Amino acid sequence: MASLVKKIIRGHPYYYARVCKRVDGKPKIVSQTYLGRADKILEKFRAGPVPAQPREAVVREFGASTALLTLARRLRLVEHIDRHVPKRGSGPSVGHYLLAAVLNRCLAPGSKAGLARWFDSTALARLLPLRSHQLTSQRFWDHMHRIPVSAIPAIERDIVTAMTREFDLDLRQVLFDATNFFTYIDSFNERSQLAQRGHSKEGRRSLRIIGVALLVTADFRLPLLHRTYPGNRPDAPLFQSLAADLARRYQEIAAGAETVTLVFDKGNNSRENLDWVERSPFHFIGSLVPTQHPDLLAVAADEMRSLEADGLTGMRVYRTDYEVFGVQRTVLVIWNQALFDAQCRTLLREIEKRRQHLRALQQQLRRWRDGKIRGGRKPGVAATRKKVDGWLRARHMRDLFNVQVREEDGLPKVNYRFQRGAWEHLQRTLLGKTLLFTDQADWSDAELVRGYRAQHHVESAFRQLKDSDCIAIRPQYHWTDQKIAVHVFCCVLALMLCGLLQRELSRHGVKDSIPALLDALRGIREVDVLYPAREEGSEPELRTTLSQMGAEQRRMYEILGLDSHAIQPLPQPR
Repeated sequence: MASLVKKIIRGHPYYYARVCKRVDGKPKIVSQTYLGRADKILEKFRAGPVPAQPREAVVREFGASTALLTLARRLRLVEHIDRHVPKRGSGPSVGHYLLAAVLNRCLAPGSKAGLARWFDSTALARLLPLRSHQLTSQRFWDHMHRIPVSAIPAIERDIVTAMTREFDLDLRQVLFDATNFFTYIDSFNERSQLAQRGHSKEGRRSLRIIGVALLVTADFRLPLLHRTYPGNRPDAPLFQSLAADLARRYQEIAAGAETVTLVFDKGNNSRENLDWVERSPFHFIGSLVPTQHPDLLAVAADEMRSLEADGLTGMRVYRTDYEVFGVQRTVLVIWNQALFDAQCRTLLREIEKRRQHLRALQQQLRRWRDGKIRGGRKPGVAATRKKVDGWLRARHMRDLFNVQVREEDGLPKVNYRFQRGAWEHLQRTLLGKTLLFTDQADWSDAELVRGYRAQHHVESAFRQLKDSDCIAIRPQYHWTDQKIAVHVFCCVLALMLCGLLQRELSRHGVKDSIPALLDALRGIREVDVLYPAREEGSEPELRTTLSQMGAEQRRMYEILGLDSHAIQPLPQPR
């Protein structure tokens, strides 16, 4: 048994804790611990017990995953998916599998084989009814397979309707555009009709591509409608094929807006498309192909009105009524100093490249003629002309260079002259100009310009979908049309959650890009600390807390209400 023993050493009392046990039937001191003098013992007692030393700690990402999960729950994303794709039997629903995939696209896009490892590294492991052994690539693919392509538009409709109501979106202006994404699907894979060879907007001509069309809000580029289509389809026929879908989506979202103005670019222009827009409930702002309207390009600068007073620095505008595809429209000829400067710099760089090519070709032919080059194949007129044609194939180059290739002394001879008059005409008529047309005749010049410039939101949405660190439609690890369609849908939902996150924080004064916001939120971590058992035979104690937050992280934590997902820190173990 234990006892307290006092010893006097050099006239001072000292205390020891002594444990005695019987060994072979005789009492024996088996341990003795020095406690110190009485005043020191009292001081230690008043200071409280020494905290136990933690055995180990597990750190998980908390801030970004729970912020996006909060928004997904406000959208009732899982419920909308499960209503259209019900699942019989036990285990996580299709909606929960898709939610895990959507959150993964937002934070750590990759193959489904790495989904379980990422999931366990986040707070989602305790917040969602999923376990890592249920997130194998095969089980995920099995649940993807349950989603028919025909169900995706209905699911999207319900989610978009919930989003417009829950978040009170500004729907006065919506933006439409389409682009394509390259894939690594094998050329001889005949199971996909979506992946086709066509004009790759990323210059990957050797790869099969898929097309994605988006209708987004000007209010933080939130997707309202998307369609996945074969990559070899041009934009204008696609717009016409989606006309009925766009009209239905208008009816579903327009309750909160008096009018909805559709903004689209010149790639969607055709008589059929504009006839549909005329009959549709949408108002519209579009752009014209400048070179098809030389009379508008001929408008001189002194006929244009400055928009400086409207806050549009460096911009001038000329407004007129003009016939577009047989209908009188309000047309704006806009000249933008910044656009003019950028186009001039780009063209001057391309002009200099052609000059260098042509000079080098002249010098090479001169060396052949002087006999300084004797080996190799002798250049011919046809091959030289073909080479020059390749250099001048770029836009405007044939107008800016007068090149003559003729035969002289059995060798081709090249003469060229830069057309300075053509360059001045190009600067005077085309460069820096944009042609807009609209049925919104009551809008001011500045409102129309700002309305069309909002088109950058949909372009920004496509850039976000191509971001390899966040969302990343490509590379996609699927090669059947159904799986490709579900994968693109997950990426569009990820774009929606990221846009809502940016919108919610911006409304409270936290303004930054989506990658920067997610990076800051990732820094908020959940820490599980395991302490040894207090007494022999009892279980170790697990306590959870959050990592230290900076001022901006604390502000985002409070704005988004993340405390509802946090395990409240407990007092330190005694």
